[in-house]
Amino acid sequence: MNRINQRFTDLKHQGRKALIPFITAGDPAPEHTVGFMHALVEAGADIIELGVPFSDPMADGPVIQKACERALKHGTRLSHLFTMVEEFRQSDTTTPVVLMGYLNPVERLGYQAFADQAANAGIDGVLTVDMPPEEADEFGPILKARGLASIFLVAPTTSNERAATICAHGEGYLYYVSLKGVTGSASLNADDVASHLAPLREMTDLPLCVGFGIRDGATAAEVAKVADGVIVGSALVNQIAENADTPEIIPGLLKAVLGEMRHAMDALNRN
Repeated sequence: MNRINQRFTDLKHQGRKALIPFITAGDPAPEHTVGFMHALVEAGADIIELGVPFSDPMADGPVIQKACERALKHGTRLSHLFTMVEEFRQSDTTTPVVLMGYLNPVERLGYQAFADQAANAGIDGVLTVDMPPEEADEFGPILKARGLASIFLVAPTTSNERAATICAHGEGYLYYVSLKGVTGSASLNADDVASHLAPLREMTDLPLCVGFGIRDGATAAEVAKVADGVIVGSALVNQIAENADTPEIIPGLLKAVLGEMRHAMDALNRN
């Protein structure tokens, strides 16, 4: 069983929801990423989304865009992510890792070479922001053959017909974009999220995970009431941005932010 599926199976048995942090690989510099990943696991991460830095991250807001700039400035490339995950796997063989990024770096490497290197490194899933399932006829089977889950985005503006197509092709989990616009946007309405998740649950058994707009423990807990997982990115990347000149303190800050969310989400089970 893929590590992602195993993790959601375990969480379901425990009556808990997935906490999925996102960081951009190589931010603020490549040598820090593996340490940050371990810090996130220590704080309660169930799955890690690792962003592939790209020069034109069109779906991302200014926080993630600047993270990509910092990573690229230090020479971070797709090949470095494979090395990072290999190093992470030396001491963590159970936490699923998902690469999240854009198609261009993958196409430059080649679908098969990417899938081979990702699988060999210990990566579990791939979310390619600008490749919809209708265009994944070649890439999807190559990933599947190497045991890599193809993960897709669903937005509030997605039609039911298109959502059904996404659900049919998706693996691992569905990433529901809770806000229209770009990452790091401001407001989140859990009731609105719940109303959009309801028809998706009729279409798929995949876990439904919600990202965009998760800022703190309170918003994480609100979303966890209606979703199977909570994805948090900008709140963590902000900590990296604000402390890029003192990277040694960043693991503790990441643990504080994510730990508050983990505590708030787990408190739902105790109430």
